[in-house]
Amino acid sequence: MTTTLHIDNTVRDYDTWKAAFDRYERFRADHGVRTYRIGRVDGEPVRVLIDLDFDDRAAAEAFRTALAAVLATPRSRAVVISHESWLADLVEERVSA
Repeated sequence: MTTTLHIDNTVRDYDTWKAAFDRYERFRADHGVRTYRIGRVDGEPVRVLIDLDFDDRAAAEAFRTALAAVLATPRSRAVVISHESWLADLVEERVSA
């Protein structure tokens, strides 16, 4: 069963945030992130939605804990204004042909 860590961030500047996000590619891979999706809320260009997919809930929970440590750093606090996250377990998926 896939578990998704859904993140809702408000950032100071998207391009600065995205550059920081990209620097953590190895961190995500080392913590079991299988795929990710990034979206921006229409009309709110500094609000970023991120979905990180994991093979199981334990990996997602461990990543969430590791991410909290990253977000607590002064460098991250200078980029991210607000952060919310929650876990969601995939219960059904349909891919259109």
